[in-house]
Amino acid sequence: MDDPKALDLVKELVVRLLSSRSPSPSGDPSADLPHALRYAHRLLSSRMSPSLAPDEPAMAESIKRHLAVLGRSADALAFADLHSKLAARSGPGSVRNRWALLYLLKSLSDDRRRADLLLHAPSVGGLPALPLDPHPVRPAKKTLAPSGGVLLVSKDPENIREIALREYADLVMEETEVSESALVRDVLYACQGIDGRYVRFDKVSDSYDLPESLKLPRSTRTMVRRLCELGWLFRKVRGYITESMSQFPAEDVGTIGQAFCSALQDELSDYYKLLAVLESQSLNPIPTAGSDSGVPGNYLSLRRLAVWLAEPMVRMRLMAVLVDMCRNLRGGAMAGAIHGQAQHGDPLVQEFMGRLLRRVCSPLFEMVRSWVLEGELEDVFAEFFILSRPVKAESLWREGYQIQSAMLPSFISPTLAQRILRTGKSINFLRVCCEDNGWANAAAKAAAHVGTTTRRGGLGYGETDALEALVVEAAKRIDQHLMDVIHHRYRFRDHCLAIKRYLLLGQGDFVQYLMDIVGPELSEPANTISSFQLAGLLETAIRASNAQYDDRDILDRLKVKMMEHGDGDRGWDVFSLEYDARVPLDTVFTASVMKRYLKIFNYLWKLKRVEHALIGVWKTMKPNCIISCSFAKESAVKMQFVSMLRRCQVLWNEMNHFVTNFQYYIRFEVLEVSWAQFSEEMDAAKDLDDLLAAHDKYLNSIMEKSLLGERSRDIIKTLFTLFDLILRFRSHHDRWFERINELQLRGRGKSRSKSKELGSWVEGGRKAMIQLAREFFQMMGEDLDTIAKEYSASLDDFISQLPMQQHVDLKFLLFRLDFTEYYSHLSSSK
Repeated sequence: MDDPKALDLVKELVVRLLSSRSPSPSGDPSADLPHALRYAHRLLSSRMSPSLAPDEPAMAESIKRHLAVLGRSADALAFADLHSKLAARSGPGSVRNRWALLYLLKSLSDDRRRADLLLHAPSVGGLPALPLDPHPVRPAKKTLAPSGGVLLVSKDPENIREIALREYADLVMEETEVSESALVRDVLYACQGIDGRYVRFDKVSDSYDLPESLKLPRSTRTMVRRLCELGWLFRKVRGYITESMSQFPAEDVGTIGQAFCSALQDELSDYYKLLAVLESQSLNPIPTAGSDSGVPGNYLSLRRLAVWLAEPMVRMRLMAVLVDMCRNLRGGAMAGAIHGQAQHGDPLVQEFMGRLLRRVCSPLFEMVRSWVLEGELEDVFAEFFILSRPVKAESLWREGYQIQSAMLPSFISPTLAQRILRTGKSINFLRVCCEDNGWANAAAKAAAHVGTTTRRGGLGYGETDALEALVVEAAKRIDQHLMDVIHHRYRFRDHCLAIKRYLLLGQGDFVQYLMDIVGPELSEPANTISSFQLAGLLETAIRASNAQYDDRDILDRLKVKMMEHGDGDRGWDVFSLEYDARVPLDTVFTASVMKRYLKIFNYLWKLKRVEHALIGVWKTMKPNCIISCSFAKESAVKMQFVSMLRRCQVLWNEMNHFVTNFQYYIRFEVLEVSWAQFSEEMDAAKDLDDLLAAHDKYLNSIMEKSLLGERSRDIIKTLFTLFDLILRFRSHHDRWFERINELQLRGRGKSRSKSKELGSWVEGGRKAMIQLAREFFQMMGEDLDTIAKEYSASLDDFISQLPMQQHVDLKFLLFRLDFTEYYSHLSSSK
């Protein structure tokens, strides 16, 4: 009794007992408080112990014999059965001191028989009438000695404790205006969301409560409030269900939200059944403490109601938490949020949440099953983590379907979600783009292989491993079928090779012949060129080269494309070839991909044109042209002519060295190497995503190595400047040698000048022709100096930028161009 809280409680109880007793002889209740308080402390501090030796079998036999003597044989047998069960129980919750329990029960039974003898025993403040001091004066005939502060249960023949219990019960009844049965009935009403006679819902405080004016013990009021929390939770859950179902089939609710409401409603149905049972029990009378009315176990008190409602309270709290959490969620996000709450260590919570999730996730798993095995997206309210968008057939694979991260539940990993997405995309691609139905057999075999049914409802929450096994197997089989269709039926490799041969200029004889026959046409202004005429020339080039032996389906896809042009553009600037990639190959060769191929073609075509121009220059400057020169008789003019010719050849050699090595690098280090790597990855591709990634890598490799990437903008400008200088050199060269030929004809007297300027040269005679030749060679030398200087500066700039490029293969180009380190030494000497 050293705890201050315990002392305060004892004092409060004694004061309340003294205030409710009959008037004391002294007339002042507070006068008896010290004596009553001292007696209560001595009574609670005593060590009660029986006077008998503990013997459980003997005590049990005594109780059975006593019941048999009273003629209650059935009760004796029931007691023997209960005692055997009690003795056999072990572990947590078992009773260790069973003998003391049996002795207590027997003592209580004996005390009830002697209760009539003590009905008139005097009491002090509701406590048994024991003397409070050494010399008490009591009107009672019988007194009980304090025995030195030790109260023996076996020596309480007058059953004083029974008297105290009765007096305490009377005190409680005096302080209570409402019977416990009425409170129980009101609590049961509140648990159903209904206002009772005393317990009502207060909107201001948002809770169920009793009126403050109602006289009730504090403990009873607290118990009622605690029990009515269940009603408040019930109102929240029921309100959510009503609100959601009234909005269905709105998109804000959806099928998963409907399943959640249905699962909550089923839980409330079980809750209603429990309340119905409790209401039936509440109709039985509630006996007061210590009375003999009623049969034990047939009545319902507030404390027993608290025991009955403990587990429903846990479930209702979980449902209320889920309701608050899912109020603004739907679809897969809702399922993921509920799954997060299921990660709990309490078996009761795990079992309840698992049962709820099996109902909630049923529509979600049905969507997955339908998507993976049938390619059908049964998602009316956009609840699935896969979103469909209306697109053209060529964009179906890349843009038709995508994952909504917000709708992806946490129990489905991102890797599994990607496999689910690709499996359904493969089915739709086969069905829409390839017009193939072989995927159905592949899906059925996949389901049979993993032992999963293909019917509705075959998968559910908690079977993630089975779902993953089905998705993996279905993806493997359907992707394999898709690859077979792409490679064999639609000949993907053949079309890639055709693009390499024609758009990437890999068919050498075709490209050379095409350039020879379209060159004159492309030298004309772009607005005067007929695309139909160029198409005819393309067909001529095909028939005149080994391209004629290709499949006709491939050749029919090759067409002439004239790009947009402005004033001053020549045919060389707008001419290109295009390849018609039809469904389903246009999934790989999309418009953006073909635009990149067009950029590469224009780049390679310009490089080929530069090479063709240098070949034309060489044909004009070959040695037999020099032997036939008519300037041999004029030594001064001849020396000047030979000097110019040598300078032209030197500049041509520099340009040819650059173009030859650069073209070798593009052809072998870029195109062929990239094609070899692409072929290996094409054969190893297990699905369409792998094939698309391999092709994108192939195209990016060509772009980066060819200096067409975003990081090579500066150096590609320098390269095009070099190309333009070479073409400019060819243009000047043609004009120079045209005039030289005119001068040669003038020297032989056979001038047939086609221009007024050259005609004026011939009229001046031989001396005038020699003077004009000198002036012409001087002008030609100045033009050569200008071109050579610009070319040398641009080439130095190009070579100096090569080491700064990111791609490692460009080091091979630098080595080929400067293998003697001529340009490096030249640059360092400046």
